[in-house]
Formats: sequence, structure tokens, C-alpha cells
Amino acid sequence: MNCSLPDRLLLSYAMDGLRDRLCLQSLWDFVTAKEPLIKSPFFPVLFSFTAYMAFCLPYIALDFLSTRLPNLRKYKIQPQNYPTLGMMVPCIIQSAYHHVVFIFPVTFLHWYWRPMNLPVIAPELPKVLLEVVVCLLLFDFEYFLWHLLHHKVPWLYKTFHKVHHKHVSTFALTTQYSGVWELLSLGFFAAINPVLLGCHPLTEMIFFLVNIWLSVEDHSGYDLPWSTHRLVPFGLYGGAPHHDLHHLKFKSNYAPYFTHWDKLFGTFTESHSN
Repeated sequence: MNCSLPDRLLLSYAMDGLRDRLCLQSLWDFVTAKEPLIKSPFFPVLFSFTAYMAFCLPYIALDFLSTRLPNLRKYKIQPQNYPTLGMMVPCIIQSAYHHVVFIFPVTFLHWYWRPMNLPVIAPELPKVLLEVVVCLLLFDFEYFLWHLLHHKVPWLYKTFHKVHHKHVSTFALTTQYSGVWELLSLGFFAAINPVLLGCHPLTEMIFFLVNIWLSVEDHSGYDLPWSTHRLVPFGLYGGAPHHDLHHLKFKSNYAPYFTHWDKLFGTFTESHSN
């Protein structure tokens, strides 16, 4: 039996959609096999802290190794400044304390009022990629406005944001070295965007991981050959050099990731690594 052209196109589209789903179905099946853990009220805080520390570890190792290996030292944005163990330990303690005392109660309330639903079918890969990018763009805009406001209003800066600027030369563990208001505000932005877009739980998890990784990379203090800003063309993404300059100069580069908002608002400064 011959199929008409519209029927063939519809069948081809359906097969493409099935193939895109199958790309992630094995991963989603692995995740849902851990359903009791995923639906536990402890999972969000464990997921967040474990991912954060895991992403920090390579840079912590780099901080210790690059002081002894000149070939690594050339990638340090501020090579005259290296974090000590005495600087790192308080950051870890503060992050663990904030996760237990502040983040866990908030995520517990979220778990109580909005239990997680785990669908059987994985999302399509193109849809996941698109929604992750949109979530990042939304977060970038929200953080830019929050950040700009907390620098332009002296009371907000001194009361809430100044603690994050304790270290002029950033290292990975300074990513979450901040006050409670800042931590909860940015956490709210990250959590609400996938909800507004109606994202699949797998998309939500991937976005959280990407967002944590990019935040850590921003504060790493390293300009590596494979850094994200080197992979995104046309200077659209600032990355670690962009954010490092913000901590050094205070009065520019307020967006965490992309450069377009700073360029539009006249707060963009070219990173010193360039």
C-alpha cells in the first residue's frame, strides 16, 4: 500500500520524535529506578550540595597543582593570587551550613506542597536542549537585574551582597560564599524558571546541573582552553574572565553568563584575559 507524501512526512516526523526520546529514555529509566530517593524530601538538598562539591573538586585540585606546575599556572587569571586551605575550609563549612539550615527547610516545604511527578516517557532531546538554554537566558536576566540593583543601592550591597565580594580573586568555592538572602534569591530564580516553562523533571535536573557548573566555572579563577566562553562564538558568553573582572573592579559585568545585558546597559568591560 502506497503512502501519500503528507503521510510519509508525518511518519518521518513521528520516527524522528521517537528517536529523540530514545536518546534520553535509558537515562530517564535509570533515574526513575531510584524513585524513592528522587521523591525523598532530602533529595534536592543532597543533589545540590553533591553536585556543587563535585564541580568544585577539579578546580580545588588545580589550585594546589598549579602552584607547583608552571604549565598550569599560565591559565590562572590572577596568577599572583592563590587560595589557601584556610580560605577554602570556611567556604565549605558555610555552604554545608546554608544547605542544612536554610535550603533544606525551603525544599522540604516545596516537597510537601508540590510532590514530584515522574512521568514514564523521557522528553525529546531537542526540547531538552531548547528549554535548558531558555532557562539559562531567563536566569541570566533575573540575576543581572538582582545583581545590578544590589550594587547600585548601597544599603542592599552592604546588607546582603558585600559578603560575596570578600574575595577579590575568586576561586571555585567562593561561588556559594554569600549571604542567606542572596543564596535563596538566586535559588528561587533557578527553581521557578523550569516550573514556568513546564519542563520535564529530567530537563529540570539537567538545567540545575548546568547552572551549578557554569556558576562554579565563573568563579574558578581559570581561563582554560575548553572554558565555555571559548566554545560560544562572537563574545556572547563572558565566562570566568568576565566575572573575575567584576570581582576585581566591582562596577561592571553584572550578568553571570552572557554579555548582552551588560552591553545594552553600558556596564560591560572587556575581560583582561583578552
